[in-house]
Amino acid sequence: MAKKGDKRKIIGLVSEESGERIYYTTKNTMNTPEKLTLKKYSPKLRRHVTFIETKKSLGRNEVKPKK
Repeated sequence: MAKKGDKRKIIGLVSEESGERIYYTTKNTMNTPEKLTLKKYSPKLRRHVTFIETKKSLGRNEVKPKK
């Protein structure tokens, strides 16, 4: 279970070349406020390409109130 006040958020990584989102990771928003950029393997293109953090909310970071 997540701790109260946890600064880590789940982000999706999108390929610059193919536009597919196949990698998900967590990021500490206090230490790295800028967009994350990583070189990862794309199985569709069969080579390493640059993946950039998406700005779209994945809907997993919000805590839903109990009914």
